[in-house]
Amino acid sequence: MKKIIVSLGFVSLLLSTTKKAEAQYYFYDENTYDNPVTFEFGASLGFMNSLTDLGGRKGIGKKFIKDVNFDKTTIAGSVYLHALYKYQFGLRAEATFGQIKADDKVLEKVKTTTFGRYERNLNFRSKITEFSLIAEAHPLFIFFNYDDEYDKAPPRFSPYLLGGVGFFSFKPQTQLGGQWVDLQPLSTEGQGFLEYPDRQQYKLNQLNIPLGLGVKYELNSQFNVRAEFIYRKLNTDYLDDVSTEYVDPTIYANYFTGAKLTNALLLNDRQYELNPGHVTTPGDQRGNASNNDAYFTFNLKIGYVFGREKIK
Repeated sequence: MKKIIVSLGFVSLLLSTTKKAEAQYYFYDENTYDNPVTFEFGASLGFMNSLTDLGGRKGIGKKFIKDVNFDKTTIAGSVYLHALYKYQFGLRAEATFGQIKADDKVLEKVKTTTFGRYERNLNFRSKITEFSLIAEAHPLFIFFNYDDEYDKAPPRFSPYLLGGVGFFSFKPQTQLGGQWVDLQPLSTEGQGFLEYPDRQQYKLNQLNIPLGLGVKYELNSQFNVRAEFIYRKLNTDYLDDVSTEYVDPTIYANYFTGAKLTNALLLNDRQYELNPGHVTTPGDQRGNASNNDAYFTFNLKIGYVFGREKIK
């Protein structure tokens, strides 16, 4: 009986030690060790900008960084909750808030090269609210198997890749007579009109695909800092309310009355503000429907880590 009790005690101790070894990822310091999954709550502050039909650089519109107006960058922020498995794979839920804007007037100095984009004379702003679920992959830990080296603390610095799915809201506006006017209800390109059956009214709440990269540095067992760049791939070209061709302005009276009619007539084509004698022909190019819009952020994050255990 005594042997059985001793044996059971030994097995119990062995299982306890094994369980602890399996749970332990590495000794973070003399007082703390990690479990396979750690959690993080944090916030970020940074910058937001966009790529749309408006603004840009000289020549024809270009893709990505070549057409960004950095002077239209605005402040953005976020809060997030994150789970990380053995420093290799992470998953987080994040809420991001910011604003984007663009203006054809930035092209004034190069207007002779912009093929009418400066003369188009359009501008917009829009608040952005985004809720996303983003996965992380940390190549340094995936390929070098630090999880097998319990007696050696992995590097505190880690680059990583990002990808996920988001749900965002936007509301393009422009200024008229000192007032900010919502553009989507005005159908500035005939969206929802019977005369333009191929132009459906765009939704102000849509899905996006966040893609990006970042670097993380652990300050200590409780806090880390990150720097991230995230690009949002969108399924809309109407982030700025501009996508295709000018419509026949006479049809607005078939759908709108009062102030709404006046605003639609004044805002669907603003070339008259620069050239009162200009005459726009319905079907003239207003935007470029071949490229969807996008927005992106660069953020600095600080996170509070929990899930590590104190060594007793």
